[in-house]
Amino acid sequence: MASLSLYLGLLVLCTLALVHCDLNDGPIRVYDIRASNLKGRLLSKPDPYVKVWCGSSHGKSSILKKQANPTWPDQFNFVNILPNSVLTLQVWDDVIGPDRYMGTCSTTICPGTHTEICQLKMSTVYYTYSYSH
Repeated sequence: MASLSLYLGLLVLCTLALVHCDLNDGPIRVYDIRASNLKGRLLSKPDPYVKVWCGSSHGKSSILKKQANPTWPDQFNFVNILPNSVLTLQVWDDVIGPDRYMGTCSTTICPGTHTEICQLKMSTVYYTYSYSH
């Protein structure tokens, strides 16, 4: 009788584990992030970097010194991303004191590979993402 109870308990746990897994979530890769015409303070060129979010996952790119037209070498790979999640990129200038916010790009993700173009105040950001589920 004890072995039957143990067997049923394990069966319930396995079933709960399967129900908890969302078979529709999948990985996203964000890459080929670049910008054009970024403005620094006064007469200087910016030291830009990008913060990337999708779902509860996030990352930060490398800082590129004195780049008005940067191409970041970084790529971001996030797993377990639900369909219709929002992908957000923020561009920042690394300065002494609090960093300077330059703008935000957001898009609702959909399956496939997509190249996005985002207009900031006086700059443009380009990035590609691939999402499968």
